[in-house]
Amino acid sequence: MRRIEQVNEILKVKLANLIARELPIENGLITISYVDCSPDLRVAKIGISVLPFNQSGKALKKLRKHRSEFTNILKKEIHMRQIPKFHWVVDSTEKKASELEKIFMQIEKEREMEKEK
Repeated sequence: MRRIEQVNEILKVKLANLIARELPIENGLITISYVDCSPDLRVAKIGISVLPFNQSGKALKKLRKHRSEFTNILKKEIHMRQIPKFHWVVDSTEKKASELEKIFMQIEKEREMEKEK
């Protein structure tokens, strides 16, 4: 496994634990979908999914507010020269998948109705 892939996985696990411990969202859930570090390890693009989806803005604000706190905690836990700067983005894959599933279910319903005719 390449170094960047290892760093991505380590950050994903550590950040998921930090978020669960430090940033609970009332009646919601934040999960880390992916971490994608730049080749020089200076920046990490972190995809999050938030349930319910309408809490995404609130979650991003909280994550951005706690960026330096997370960096300081990770400096103690991970032995790296430099912790990448976090760039948080909402990963809407789950929302899109849910919408597609609803469409497929509707199509299936319509097919069944036509078979009954």
